[in-house]
Amino acid sequence: MASQTPAIDYYFSTLSPFTYLAGQRLEEIAAKHGAEVTYKPLDIMSLFARTGGTPPKDRHPSRQAYRLVEMERQAARTGLPLNLKPAHWPTNAAPSSYAIIAAQKAGGGDLGALVHATLRAVWAEDREIAEDSVVRSLLEGAGFDPGLADSGLLTGAEIYAQNLEEAVKAGVFGAPFYITQDGATFWGQDRLDDLDWHLSGRPGAAG
Repeated sequence: MASQTPAIDYYFSTLSPFTYLAGQRLEEIAAKHGAEVTYKPLDIMSLFARTGGTPPKDRHPSRQAYRLVEMERQAARTGLPLNLKPAHWPTNAAPSSYAIIAAQKAGGGDLGALVHATLRAVWAEDREIAEDSVVRSLLEGAGFDPGLADSGLLTGAEIYAQNLEEAVKAGVFGAPFYITQDGATFWGQDRLDDLDWHLSGRPGAAG
């Protein structure tokens, strides 16, 4: 009997700095293990409200300050450029999320590259990902039809909302968040090594 292809549900927000700081390590890990990734963009502010989290702007000043320190440290470790105070953040994440949903359904391009380029646009390039022209450019750059920015908006909205509901039921409370098909959960880009370990099936790797 053939072994089952590993699968990862990937919950994230196109506004999340820590999702950006993950780079494309998830895609590298998935390729290493032959795993399929299902990309599930969601409304992170609504997720916080539903799961007891607090938006960054409403956190205690000490928490806000440490968040910036941690972002800077992680950027230094990964070598990714990072603007701690991007020009267009927070912004409306829906248009970019709908485009990712449409791209996943349509195929034909590099979805991981699209997700990372969208996050890089926010956190390193000061681009406004709520603008149609930016979304179209990001789609095209990742090998997708830029017209996806204008098609399937109703479906995109439905799946975007559905992703939030699925996330809450699955125990997701932040981003990035990874869930394997056997139910193991991993929160944060700094847990990707643990995800890799788990997919290797090593002793003590259960989530």
